[in-house]
Amino acid sequence: MKAILERRSIRKYTDEPVQDSDVKDLLKAAMAAPSAGNEQPWEFIVVKDRQLLIEITKVHPYSAMLHEAPLAIVVCGNLQQEKYKDYWVQDCSAATENILVAAQEKGLGTVWLGVYPREDRVQSIRKIFGIPEHVIPMNVIAVGHPGEKKGPADRYDDNRVHLDKW
Repeated sequence: MKAILERRSIRKYTDEPVQDSDVKDLLKAAMAAPSAGNEQPWEFIVVKDRQLLIEITKVHPYSAMLHEAPLAIVVCGNLQQEKYKDYWVQDCSAATENILVAAQEKGLGTVWLGVYPREDRVQSIRKIFGIPEHVIPMNVIAVGHPGEKKGPADRYDDNRVHLDKW
């Protein structure tokens, strides 16, 4: 619960590199996510190349932190892996959340930058990374050592909980 409740979107990073073993752990966490029919439609691009990170900032309006972040992970859905149409979105969302929580537990910061369903962003990210048409980039996750400290945000709201029916 601690990693879940303390996780915050981090938009400032130090220049300390992220260890390859930590990146692998984040990807293991992602691939441990549940998926419809166990289809596991996810694909991941680990981006360390500074020029590619900068290219993302030219096409994604909320990605300025990629000027500082040492890496990003592009989470994609492979439609050729689909057993159940359109469930790739839920599956890749679960994988993304696992990355965010695992990063928090490791003392890393992350922020989820939405790409899908914005067609302009999908096409731009697809072009930067040479992603085939049957694969849809869902989001970009900035990853790094936090350059800012944010306390937990208590977002629990009893008014959003309904017992037995609306």
